[in-house]
Amino acid sequence: MLRFGAVADVPAGFGPSAVTIGKFDGVHAGHRAVIERLEQLAEPRGLTTTVLTFDRNPLSLLNPAECPAPLTSNAQKLDLLESTGLDAVLVVAFDRAFSEIPPEEFVTGILVGALNAGIVLVGADFRFGVRGSGDVALLRELGAQHGFEVVVMDDVSSEGDRRVSSTWIRDLLAEGDVTRAAELLGAIPTIRADVVHGLQRGRTLGYPTANLSPVVEGFVPADGVYAAWLTVDGLRYPAAVSVGNNPTFEGVPEKTVEAHAIDSFGLDLYDKKAEISFVEYIRGMRKFSGADALAEQMGLDELRIRGVLGLQTP
Repeated sequence: MLRFGAVADVPAGFGPSAVTIGKFDGVHAGHRAVIERLEQLAEPRGLTTTVLTFDRNPLSLLNPAECPAPLTSNAQKLDLLESTGLDAVLVVAFDRAFSEIPPEEFVTGILVGALNAGIVLVGADFRFGVRGSGDVALLRELGAQHGFEVVVMDDVSSEGDRRVSSTWIRDLLAEGDVTRAAELLGAIPTIRADVVHGLQRGRTLGYPTANLSPVVEGFVPADGVYAAWLTVDGLRYPAAVSVGNNPTFEGVPEKTVEAHAIDSFGLDLYDKKAEISFVEYIRGMRKFSGADALAEQMGLDELRIRGVLGLQTP
């Protein structure tokens, strides 16, 4: 997949393309349905399937108080988009200058001038240009002038008429429901960060853990213990993951993420990039009477996690 970090990076002669536009936060099932439809439209005409997305949520500039935490970092989003089989992605910096572009300039400068659009696929509520002044009707009018077709796609729903959305997935993760979130995402919810040195309490309990840096890519789910997969250097390990402040001990920072790689001893993961993919919520955070009681519960947690991940019981 071609990755363009700015309009100026798109080479002359690119396309002609079939383009869809949006934040694509999480690249969830709704987004994947849009991309599938884009591919169906592009194939008969030999068009290059292209996503135009942004380097941040536009609300971070336009209404910061209402801007939610992202489900994915830009790097994660690009990796997920590539996994769909797209031909190209253009990431535009949503800065003040971009937010003030008139609708006509957005079309002539980007859709036509850079991407040579033959088809533009959007939702019925699509808005573009300064203060959202452009709508689907204007896009159709401009398409007729500049030689591209506008196709409107209905929302993708789940559980009746509820629209699949990043907001819904974010709410599920905030409740710890990683299993349902995975269904709506079409992939296991995943975070990634560098492994840093911790207090090594897990090692003294017989369960050494990889501690993730507080600087995390992706949306960290609710506090609790999870069955998960830990991936480092392309190798995947079954893991018991703790999210939270471990109330049994004093002085543990809030929202610490620790992963114990099951049946993997002597791993040196410090300063490496680790991915944690959350499979199932096991239990909430609790304060135990002491280290022994916590260690006993961790043993029970591991037995349950082995079952979830399909591992043999030792």
